[in-house]
Amino acid sequence: MDDALMEPEIMALTADHMQAAAAIRRASLWQRLPWLPDVHTPEEEEQYWRMHLLLNCSILGAAMGNWLVGVIAYGDNWIEQLYVLPGFQGMGIGSSLLGRAKEEMNEIRLWTFKRNAGARAFYERHGFTAEKETDGADNEEREPDVLYHWRRLPELTPRPQPSGG
Repeated sequence: MDDALMEPEIMALTADHMQAAAAIRRASLWQRLPWLPDVHTPEEEEQYWRMHLLLNCSILGAAMGNWLVGVIAYGDNWIEQLYVLPGFQGMGIGSSLLGRAKEEMNEIRLWTFKRNAGARAFYERHGFTAEKETDGADNEEREPDVLYHWRRLPELTPRPQPSGG
């Protein structure tokens, strides 16, 4: 297979992409966590992406050819959404999207469901640490969740070396 086809194109998304972004979230989330209650219609989710996330976040997508296969919404030191279609997971797409957000923020927090072992392992591999666990009483799905945190480490500057002389 052509290597160019294996590298996703990362691009800023517009209102025209919000239906596809919402669909990626639904497909990815319910493939991983099929027991979650479906609390919103696809139309309500698209409206959330269009009227809330698009107005308040940077939203990037990962495209393979003409297909949007991953999406991230972030800003103000939070990742609001990060999803990759199930058939494209494990190919570095989520890492590429997360890397773009990490370039722009020195500190990031995000929530993920406690039982989402794949997401938890992904974030921990990328340097996030669990900061707090809840019983899910404050989220719509009533599913226990975990708050993760990442902070950029300060860059080390080399110590001046004594001159030999």
